[in-house]
Amino acid sequence: MSGFLTIGIVQTALELGLIYALVALSLFISFSILDICDLSTDGCYTLGCAVGAVVTIAGHPILAIFAAMAAGVCSGFITAILQTKFGVQSILAGIIVNTGLYTINLAVMGFSSNLSLFGSPTVFDMFKSLNPSKVWKSWSPFVLLLIILAVIVLAIHWFLGTRLGLSIRATGDSPAMVRASSINPAFTTIVGLCVANSLTGMAGCLIGQYNGNSDINLGTGMVTVALASLIIGEMFFKNRGMLMRIIGVIIGSVLYRFVMSVALRLKIPTEAFKLVSALIVAVALTAPQIRKLIALHAQKRASMKMSMEEEEEGGDRSC
Repeated sequence: MSGFLTIGIVQTALELGLIYALVALSLFISFSILDICDLSTDGCYTLGCAVGAVVTIAGHPILAIFAAMAAGVCSGFITAILQTKFGVQSILAGIIVNTGLYTINLAVMGFSSNLSLFGSPTVFDMFKSLNPSKVWKSWSPFVLLLIILAVIVLAIHWFLGTRLGLSIRATGDSPAMVRASSINPAFTTIVGLCVANSLTGMAGCLIGQYNGNSDINLGTGMVTVALASLIIGEMFFKNRGMLMRIIGVIIGSVLYRFVMSVALRLKIPTEAFKLVSALIVAVALTAPQIRKLIALHAQKRASMKMSMEEEEEGGDRSC
């Protein structure tokens, strides 16, 4: 594998995997915890990138991250309000918000489809300047992203263990039970989606500063990428504790990027990457059922073999 994937490709896969892990963690909260299918992820991701790019160009790269998170909170709030207060189904609410965000994202970028950050310092540039060594300059983005992810993982784990966090988890399991416990499920849903979308906004800002530009089509298919990462992580850590499940989502995101890197090395056309993502999601979703079918088939074959052996033994005795 070391000969097949160069160090540069591995490093890029790790860094992008950590950034996309934030979106996967967003879906972990909305999809796995709240049991809500939030399709506004694509637009929210681009919104975070657009807002982050504008604030970064203004000379505030650190503030850009928090501004992008605030923009994500607004997106999550509107999506949640449509569901909880106006009775719109979660899928339709996500589609409505995602459609509206396209124009809003264009407006944020000055009605330009692309915004360059060339010449504007980013958080990666600031962190890179802490040490003049060549190794540090090469690996500083990975270290910075690792620190950010570590803080986010600990924060999510702590938050889901609080009274409000436990109420959000209970809302996903049984809204009726939460309502019977004098807890407003609409409030917990709103808070959960706001927290989830703030992570998506942060990911958009970081990818914008990482790439040095913001593009209106940046978030297209992001929900598929995040879902693939989430499912891959849950395949290995679903029955573990909450902390391991959160870490598993990050590992799933990194593994997904490695799969895409392998696809790139195999010279698969970039136009086919969305198909590769869809296939990864399909395989990950159907894997448990496939395992059950294989086990059932093996059990049937063993049962048939045993019955045939018993019939042969019965025939020998009769002779």
